[in-house]
Amino acid sequence: MRTNKKTTCNCNLFDFLTEEIIFTILDYLNDDPFAKKSFSLTCKAFYSIESHHRKTLKPLRAELLLRTLHRYPHIEHLDLTVCPRIEDSMLNVVSLACKDALCSINLSRSRFFTNIGLSSLVSSCFNLVEIDLSNGVELNDLAAAAIAEAKNLEKLWLARCKLITDLGIGCVAVGCRKLRLICLKWCLKISDLGVQLLALKCKEIRSLDLSYLQITEKCLPSILQLQHLEDLVLEGCLGINDDGLSTVQQSCKSLKTLNMSNCHNHSHVGLSSLINGAENLRELTLAYGPSVTADLAKCLHNFSGLHSVKFDGCLVKFSGIRAIGNWPNSLKELSFSKCSGVADDSLSFLVQGHKELRKLDITCCRMIMYDSVDSITSSCRSLTSLRMESCSLVPKEAFVLFGQRCQLMEELDVTDTKIDDEGLKSISRCSKLSSLKLGICMNITDNGLKHIGSRCSKLKELDLYRSLGITDEGIAAVTFGCPDLEVINIAYNDKVTDASLISLSGCSRLRVLEIRGCPHVSSKGLSAIAVGCRQLMVLDIKKCFNINDNAMLSLAQFSQNLKQINLSYCSVTDVGLLALASVNRLQNITVLHLGGLTPNGLAAALLACRGITKVKLHASFKPLIPKSLLGYIEAHGCVFHWRDKAFQVEMDTKGWKLHFGKSAEAP
Repeated sequence: MRTNKKTTCNCNLFDFLTEEIIFTILDYLNDDPFAKKSFSLTCKAFYSIESHHRKTLKPLRAELLLRTLHRYPHIEHLDLTVCPRIEDSMLNVVSLACKDALCSINLSRSRFFTNIGLSSLVSSCFNLVEIDLSNGVELNDLAAAAIAEAKNLEKLWLARCKLITDLGIGCVAVGCRKLRLICLKWCLKISDLGVQLLALKCKEIRSLDLSYLQITEKCLPSILQLQHLEDLVLEGCLGINDDGLSTVQQSCKSLKTLNMSNCHNHSHVGLSSLINGAENLRELTLAYGPSVTADLAKCLHNFSGLHSVKFDGCLVKFSGIRAIGNWPNSLKELSFSKCSGVADDSLSFLVQGHKELRKLDITCCRMIMYDSVDSITSSCRSLTSLRMESCSLVPKEAFVLFGQRCQLMEELDVTDTKIDDEGLKSISRCSKLSSLKLGICMNITDNGLKHIGSRCSKLKELDLYRSLGITDEGIAAVTFGCPDLEVINIAYNDKVTDASLISLSGCSRLRVLEIRGCPHVSSKGLSAIAVGCRQLMVLDIKKCFNINDNAMLSLAQFSQNLKQINLSYCSVTDVGLLALASVNRLQNITVLHLGGLTPNGLAAALLACRGITKVKLHASFKPLIPKSLLGYIEAHGCVFHWRDKAFQVEMDTKGWKLHFGKSAEAP
């Protein structure tokens, strides 16, 4: 009898797909840092496909730059922010490897390169359209002259390049005629002349940041004549005052966003002159500036397109708020954060005239009470973001109104308020809630958190700092109902144990975990976090006395995305710190009062941690570590912060009151 044998097909189904289709599939893996790696390790074909697909690269080691660029030949966007030491030779490697494919490069956290390296870069990579040189405190006019050779440059960031003068920025203005965005924040040697040259030569500028420059009204006419200017930042420009602004005759019709924060020498008179004719103005920031008066509100009355205004830190007059309430068009975003003078009657009147508000910030407006919340929730039903930290006079009954009337809420900050479980039960009706801050809320318990966990499945950020009524049961309820949680702060909650961390280990997307001052968590719980939360980037375990080397070994094995950690007052020794040094992405570490740490162990860990950029240590270690070793590590881009801080035996349970400007109760 003849039998038919089943044949199996060994062909790769991906062979039938075009490269374009496979690239589209890979685009969907961008949110998962491990998915593409798994894809490329499947077989040689997938390895090659992933290499040709990648357009963005953020290398972890400068010394591996040549090999990495060889593997990825089509890089368009190169981010070197985790490579603190980039020398001219490395920029030469980039220029030879990328050539005309490279469109943008970020060197904002890198040092040690000069105009020679920049010249090599821009000459070979002539299609560069974006360069970020922020924090280049050693770059001078020669570097600016090198950048001027990038003829196709459209975006340039030079924040804190304090050695660049008018001469250097003049070279940029002449060479980079296609500039659309330039940031000169804290470039203290650039004056009116440099800004005038820039405005004269670069007619395509859309965004201009002149924060903290020593400029006056002399450069404003040239700036306002830019026909395409949309975003202007004059934050901290103290040389601009009413007398100078009153002489400005030009207007900028294209202007959409204006930031004049920390400008103390102007009033509504100067502001009126500056924005005269800016009929397209959409966003205005006057934080820590002039008082909010009726005259100030009047000069903004006729800007029909204005939808966002920020008065953070300003003195607010009753007449000013009422005048804003009478504006003919509703704002979408309004901020009175840390403003004095905001009270129930004025705020209630204002929101009745701005019923289309989406975002409202009344942080530290300590005079508001129930009536304000009642008016806000009844008038602004489409509110998506409300920040009201330290509004301590608002009674607990008011918080129920949020869930009843503002169910589109996505972000809510009620830190240091009287909210209770009934308030949380009501807020749980806001099913789109993604960020909830409940720090120092002494009236909430696990029962309230259970409601949040059961109905707010989209929650990504939760702050429970010093909310002492929360236990493992509440944390478990949240983690079960909110599996996409990315950020959580449960610091100084003495009822939290390893059970909470084991629950949190089920949140695979967790990026930030703050558990400082939780004395009942141990290495067991943190090890569970390391295994379950592979995307963890920021970890604060200060004063978690029961966490020891075992947890560090787990972090070293599983938490390869860890960038920042605070180990102060833990039971970690040389062994644990040395294990942690094997984490490739680790950049920032704080090590204060580790009883088991020795100078030799610390030195070995610092040498092994090749990507470290910032280390905070106790000053007692400084004379015990060879100066040559410290110099070697600093030469590779690391900055040491030495702290002479006394050992704290007990946690300060009332320290937060001092932080928030309150008086601690007498013992």
